[in-house]
Amino acid sequence: MARRVEQKAAARERIAAQLAAQQQAERRRRLLLAVGAVVLVVVIVGGLVTIRLVGGGKKTATGPSGAADSGLVTALSSIPDSTFAAVGTSEVKAAPSAITAPALTAGGKPKVLYIGAEFCPYCAAERWPVTVALSRFGTFSNLGTTHSASEDVFPNTPTLSFHGATYTSQYLAFTGVETTTNEMVGNGYKPLDTPTAEDQKTFDTYNKPPYVDSDGSIPFIDLGGKYVGSGATYSPDLLAGKTQTEIADALKDPSSPIAKAVDGSANVYTAAICKLTNNQPAKVCSTDAVTAAAAKLGAAKG
Repeated sequence: MARRVEQKAAARERIAAQLAAQQQAERRRRLLLAVGAVVLVVVIVGGLVTIRLVGGGKKTATGPSGAADSGLVTALSSIPDSTFAAVGTSEVKAAPSAITAPALTAGGKPKVLYIGAEFCPYCAAERWPVTVALSRFGTFSNLGTTHSASEDVFPNTPTLSFHGATYTSQYLAFTGVETTTNEMVGNGYKPLDTPTAEDQKTFDTYNKPPYVDSDGSIPFIDLGGKYVGSGATYSPDLLAGKTQTEIADALKDPSSPIAKAVDGSANVYTAAICKLTNNQPAKVCSTDAVTAAAAKLGAAKG
């Protein structure tokens, strides 16, 4: 009897030892899997950092704003009417909407207000059609060139800059505000332009629902207190890897996806501006492309 008890005790000890060994082996297996996962993450992150450092993106950063050459400015203001007519507005993904608000003016003229930032890729995309549309009513001086931030989505999107630029027109006024550069300083971007108190009030009042779809996003555009828009009217990805000159050249080709997006959006902005200027100048506002684009403007909000 005592022998059987000893045998059972020994069996229990063997089973316990086996279980302990299995548990220890399982712990080692899990530890190895965890270490392997950490190593894999470190390798992946290290690879991504290496790609960023060696310029593995679509385009390397080119520094802060510079001056746009006269050829680029001329190209943006000399797009043929036939190109505007051919592209229409079919590739425009969003458009300004009408609002009920006091008239926005400056110097007795309807005013177009743009508020954005140089780091912002959507601002980078939208400056092109805004500049093209405004160039049909007046002339820019000291227009800049820059790119969106390399740390953001759609990195290094080539674009223009309204910082330091002036605009002359007999029909309307324009204020372009670039609140920051594309250069990181700590956890943000280096400050650049500061809106006036009046422009800040316009931004705070109308850059939110129901006037626009999201609250406080950029770029924000107010066209004479009659129309407002927020965000880009097409994807910044269309401009990836291009230079400013290549983009300007593409705007003359109605078969180019860039022309369809940028010139199409410019048609919509032109239609909105024509509402501010009482359809002047007639050679711009009476074109079939512009009159058709008016149908793309959003219904009244607010």
